[in-house]
Amino acid sequence: MTPSQQTPATLLGSERSLCTEYDVALLDLDGVCFAGEARVPHAADNVNAARAAGMRLSFVTNNASRAPQTVVDKLAANDIIAETTEIFSAAMDAAAMLTEHIEPGSTVLVVGGDGVRQALLDEGFQVTGSAQDGPVAVVQGWDPAVDWALLSEGVYAINAGALHVATNLDATLPTERGFALGNGSLVAAVVNASGKEPLAGGKPFPGIYTRALKRAGGTRPLAVGDRLNTDHVGARAAGIPGLHVLTGVSDARDVITAAATERPSFLHTDLRGLTEPHPEPVRVEQGGQQWWQVGGRRARVVDSGLELQDGGAVTSRDGGPTSIDLDSYRALAVAAWDWADAQEARGRATALDLPDIEVAAP
Repeated sequence: MTPSQQTPATLLGSERSLCTEYDVALLDLDGVCFAGEARVPHAADNVNAARAAGMRLSFVTNNASRAPQTVVDKLAANDIIAETTEIFSAAMDAAAMLTEHIEPGSTVLVVGGDGVRQALLDEGFQVTGSAQDGPVAVVQGWDPAVDWALLSEGVYAINAGALHVATNLDATLPTERGFALGNGSLVAAVVNASGKEPLAGGKPFPGIYTRALKRAGGTRPLAVGDRLNTDHVGARAAGIPGLHVLTGVSDARDVITAAATERPSFLHTDLRGLTEPHPEPVRVEQGGQQWWQVGGRRARVVDSGLELQDGGAVTSRDGGPTSIDLDSYRALAVAAWDWADAQEARGRATALDLPDIEVAAP
């Protein structure tokens, strides 16, 4: 599988573990390898096992505030082995993209932190924090130190003709207290003041994956992420199959109801999905009824609702979540996606009626 080949917008199977079927993993960080200051169960053991099996690793993140060594230290604190050459951030993506638009060695105004500054210096640019230095470009990435004064310097430079590049357009940033302002929200403030739209890197744009893959050197890539609208939209746009894990933002209900542009190719609760085979979905007929089977579980859509052959309708009378196992989750997803595609082909816009769903870890 090469990035130029678009994977089907449905669930795939693999008789071998994904870390042997694919030669490089493009791994998201927060929500996949760690969760803020918390550890993610099974992350370290399985990332390290994938490396030991010969899989190349590239840690691909929209967080532009951390320099590569800081990311390596963060991973090490979570017992995950990594090297600085394996880190590819949205700041690095923006700096690489900038080389396609301005002359080498040009002066660039940084509206961000150390991650952005280091990425630009590594590409040979001069950096400044003042519009009075005549920068030819402004690169904006999230950092807690970004304030009104620095945002205003960016606006001054852009209004004077500088090119505006955003490391990513994430509207929110997950924190231990909930969702805070992300880089996209701060970029929107600059756009509102300047009236000029920026070039944007990071996820969900496919360039961050293709550039990371070029540096990693793999030919059969697998993207791993927790967010459908960034990790998996970007992977699908790049033609790269994706493994979704439930340790971050997008939950099982989000996955089951995902649009074709967001669908992962493989599903698991966590990063054990890297080191295990994945049963292939099969359409089966029993008693005149069509089912999708994954492993030993079967599912179908009936009257805009999902049904498991051994578990009945996927509903919850008390309004709480429905608990299912991993293969039931996979079967429900492929049945729902097949049904949604058929509805779209007929010009219908019926939505599935689903409760919240909890997937029990195997």
